[in-house]
Parts: sequence; structure tokens; C-alpha cells
Amino acid sequence: MGTMDSKYVRYQAGIANGRGRYPGLFNLANGLANGGRLSTQDWASWRRSNDHYDAAYLNPSTVDRSIYDHAINPTAEAWFKCTAVHLLVRVEFYTDLLSRYDVEWQVLHSNDPGRLLYEDDVQIIVAPHERE
Repeated sequence: MGTMDSKYVRYQAGIANGRGRYPGLFNLANGLANGGRLSTQDWASWRRSNDHYDAAYLNPSTVDRSIYDHAINPTAEAWFKCTAVHLLVRVEFYTDLLSRYDVEWQVLHSNDPGRLLYEDDVQIIVAPHERE
């Protein structure tokens, strides 16, 4: 399937973490920032970019506190809708940041990434299907 045909896109770690999950783009960038690994300039840019996203769209956990609860939804993943161009256009900041700090990342495209847990106009949260 061509990437232009898919309905959803996810940016995530290139390597699984200790729980066998692939943390998303924001999680990875936040880990760099909270771990004190970013330069002063990169930290300021990261903070500005996070503030932009916080203002641009709703964090699903403000609607449903259980959405990212590891006991309830241990595999929950967020996917952008490909129609959310105003959000996707700024993702490159994060992918560049991760690349510069040697954090492996990948982009996935899907029309059916998993069992739907949450949906709004720009994103879905799913319990992903088992991947090969």
C-alpha cells in the first residue's frame, strides 16, 4: 500500500523498550529533555514545540485518564490522522531532534492499526494488532 493511501501515521521508536513497546515520537523527545540530554538551545526548541502541540490539539488523557494507564491499556498507541496536516507539518522538528541525538525512530502507515480506544478530529488511540 502506498503511504499516500493510508489513513493513519505513527512516528515511534525504531527499537522496542524494556516492555517490548515502541514509544511514540513525543515520548522519545520528552525522554531526552527530561533526562537532561538536550543542549540549552534544543531544550528551548523542544519546550516551544511541545507548547505548540499542547495548544494545537487535545491530549486524550485529559478526556479519559485511563487511556494511557499501563494496567488498563498496556499497549495503547497514538496515531495521527493523515488529514491532520497542520500537526504533521511540525513533526520534522522531532524527527530531526531524535536523529541528531542518535535515537532510532521509524514511521508507520496503516488503515487499521488496532482496536479503537479513542478518536477525535486529528488522532486515534488504539490497542495495536499483533505485528509480525
